[in-house]
Amino acid sequence: MAVYTPIPPDTLLAFLAEYDLGALIRCEGIAEGVENTNYLLETERCRAILTLYEKRVREEELPWFLGLMNHLAARGLKCPVPVAARDGVALRRLMARPAAITTFLPGRPAGTITRACCDALGRSLARFHLLGQGYEARRPNGLGPGSWQGLLDSCEGAGDRISPGLTSSLQTALGHVLSSWPRAGSLPAGQIHADLFPDNVFFEGGEISGLIDFYFACTDDFAYDLAICLNAWCFPDEATADPALIRAMLTGYRAVRALSPAEEKALPVLVQGAALRFLLTRLYDWINTPDDAFVTRKDPLAYYRRLGIWRQNAERLLDV
Repeated sequence: MAVYTPIPPDTLLAFLAEYDLGALIRCEGIAEGVENTNYLLETERCRAILTLYEKRVREEELPWFLGLMNHLAARGLKCPVPVAARDGVALRRLMARPAAITTFLPGRPAGTITRACCDALGRSLARFHLLGQGYEARRPNGLGPGSWQGLLDSCEGAGDRISPGLTSSLQTALGHVLSSWPRAGSLPAGQIHADLFPDNVFFEGGEISGLIDFYFACTDDFAYDLAICLNAWCFPDEATADPALIRAMLTGYRAVRALSPAEEKALPVLVQGAALRFLLTRLYDWINTPDDAFVTRKDPLAYYRRLGIWRQNAERLLDV
């Protein structure tokens, strides 16, 4: 989440007049993340999130995301639900951008990642995969392996300004991962979240109270989604893998959905690919985010360190 687009008060009030939310009490920008403009709304009747879609999300794909959230929520997954205006339409336009309001979820991200957090996340991720199977519409992963070489090329060697030799090292790692990547259709697949970082998971009373930020969701291999979470949750100091956290996440996931032998075998390369994906998009955003944007940029080298650890120790760390 982030704030790229300010909204004049009169424009916001006119927009909200199309809803049955009651009078606006407070509107506050949310700075975390790098993709869209987000505001926390508090009205007489509720709290909600207003999103203006800014960057990688294509407007024609937004009904897919909103439909997936509706599908999952209707089947019991705790996630935001799109709010329709009085005319029954949830997807609208504001400040010349597509926009939508979704329900507010209670709770907050875990302050410290524990084994209990990782076990709960593994279980919730597996439930997501199972519940999403009834959502038949498909969305290809636009940031899957086929995009990674282009992302690296688009940085034009700028990574070397961050760390000397980074571009060459990434090219070598990318060649290894792509040559070992599972063949399309060889692993169980369906709808995945693809961005389930700790700040996209809310906890309340020690339990997960909701999953948010579905705008990278797509149709891809379930085990790749798990690999993304292993990267995002199991490196507490961003430089060292914690075997106990890895074990807890895998145990939680397997308790709800068993991994196939092919998935287990593929995990070592999938975790390397997941590290590369976020390293490359963080590198791209580091270079291209405007200096005056009200946004928190993410350090690409945090995922370079993860990548190095997986390349050396993936099989040992995942052998639980």
